[in-house]
Amino acid sequence: MALSRLLDTCDETMRVWVWHNGNHEETLDIVRSLSTHPRFYRLEHSPENKCLREPTNWFWENSDAPFVSKVDDDCSLPNGWAQTLLQCHKINPILGAIGCWRFYDEDFVPELANKKICNLNGGHELMKNSWVQGSGYVLRRECIDNFGPIAEGESYTSFCIRTALGGWQNGWYFPFIHEEHMDDPRSQFCEIKTDEKFMENRPLSAINDNVTTLAQWAERVKYMAFLVQEANPDPRYHSGWRKKIKGVKSYAQRALGIESKWRSAK
Repeated sequence: MALSRLLDTCDETMRVWVWHNGNHEETLDIVRSLSTHPRFYRLEHSPENKCLREPTNWFWENSDAPFVSKVDDDCSLPNGWAQTLLQCHKINPILGAIGCWRFYDEDFVPELANKKICNLNGGHELMKNSWVQGSGYVLRRECIDNFGPIAEGESYTSFCIRTALGGWQNGWYFPFIHEEHMDDPRSQFCEIKTDEKFMENRPLSAINDNVTTLAQWAERVKYMAFLVQEANPDPRYHSGWRKKIKGVKSYAQRALGIESKWRSAK
């Protein structure tokens, strides 16, 4: 569903590169059945389950497009998403990575977000941030040329912060373009209905944060929306000594057994 939807939202100026992990034949059959779509450009099959860094860098290094994007296989986007982001990029050369919004209307906190929303050329608006999530974004090629690929041990978030420190403006297009994240328990497409099924299929972030129930996962997702609206848009706040202080504080809280903020968020 995610791949067919992605292909159908792309126009004749766009090419879809597909990276597939593993050897699940039914999934491979579906992918190959869609390979005749006019927007399907190339399939890379990795029998091993690679982390996100390697497929992203492979795509960035092989593509020569002036703008690149990545859409995860658990996400679905609306018609016009890429065209809107590309139009915004082309008349606002300060933009680095701008993205769609994977949360819901109920997650919007105006008193936080409005402080970060700015006007751009062409009547566009952006909620500024030092990073966006690694799906449903459009990134300017110059950022890769200037800062290289995602480094060993680095996340896409950290890469975005590096570009922001270099003077590029990142953030979420506003009014938000909704990216349906099918791992969100609130999504109509979420197939995980029980705590037992959740424990069998926990995302890595859920494992790292010791999330053990669907209710906890839903609260964590909502808190992530709060966190990115609250986040300081100045990239210096997320690097150097400020980042180290936040890291030490977080480690100390875990060591002392202090409850994560998302668990007590209302």
